[in-house]
Amino acid sequence: MGRHDLLHEFPEYQEKIHQMKVEDDHFRELFDEYDELEHEVHRINTGVDVVTDEYTHVLKARMLFIKDEIFSMLNKQ
Repeated sequence: MGRHDLLHEFPEYQEKIHQMKVEDDHFRELFDEYDELEHEVHRINTGVDVVTDEYTHVLKARMLFIKDEIFSMLNKQ
């Protein structure tokens, strides 16, 4: 199963993502949290970690929420 890191999800915003990670603490925190969640979901999807479906659902829902917030922030500036 493929990875869903933000640089691949939003390739057209790579420069802006880098800039905002440097200049905006809140953006960087969201980016880092998304990255950690994406890594954990990838480990679950590849069978490295085994968890309940409910836990996986919670992780994916949080990732989606963060991704939407990041996309909104990228489009504001």
